[in-house]
Amino acid sequence: MSLPVKPMSDSKHYGLTSQSGGEASLFVHSTESFGSVDGPGVRFIIFLKGCHMRCRYCHNPDTWRMAGEADTAMSVTELLDQAERYRAYWGAEGGITVSGGEALLQIDGLIALFEEAHRRGINTCLDTAAQPFTRREPFYSKFLRLMKSTDTVLLDLKHIDSEAHRQLTGHGNENILDCARCLSELGVPVWIRHVLVPGLTDDEEQLRRLRAFIDTLTNVQRVEVLPYHTLGVFKWKELGLRYTLDDVPVPTAEQVARAEQILQAKA
Repeated sequence: MSLPVKPMSDSKHYGLTSQSGGEASLFVHSTESFGSVDGPGVRFIIFLKGCHMRCRYCHNPDTWRMAGEADTAMSVTELLDQAERYRAYWGAEGGITVSGGEALLQIDGLIALFEEAHRRGINTCLDTAAQPFTRREPFYSKFLRLMKSTDTVLLDLKHIDSEAHRQLTGHGNENILDCARCLSELGVPVWIRHVLVPGLTDDEEQLRRLRAFIDTLTNVQRVEVLPYHTLGVFKWKELGLRYTLDDVPVPTAEQVARAEQILQAKA
């Protein structure tokens, strides 16, 4: 049964609990039963509501809206019981991945979910662009606690240049790169992801700068180049949003291969 919830006092980086003070809950946009490209093995994926970024190529703008008191949430038990219906398909490496929206905006509920997942022996993966990250309290202590029950982080690095990042997403990237450094300090396994958008994120000099930054990290297990696609454009139109990349083509196989050659090269 879904529980009514309300945001806690820290509205910028909110976690959620039931109004009665009971089990932690999360605002869920949707779930996917058999994810094969969102972390190790086969995974049950939980997409959370809410994101502060406005990425120009976002294929899920319907997840942007921050949940409010009129919304309902799913409890940790409810989510994990649903996920475990598919446990037989996970194999040795699979588990759950929490994505968004931006999952870190619901960090309190996320902590409860991952800690309970570990108690059940479930592998956990966080898919994040790290926009909420800060070393300020109370967020930082919560983040450190979350990482203790996080097996893998999929970290989306959209652009190495902060001003270009701002033009692309509405936010700079200084705190996002600091999150990458923090994850390296903690030794949390990370997969770096970079969406390749012709004319926006494919400049070879900037890709080399990104690779140089990755080389400063000690915990990166994989670097993935995700080709830009237009499969989510219809959602922008349904939401009455102006899509600004109508004239941008999808990258060619050669462009993707060149980006992979640069970003997957090791120093």
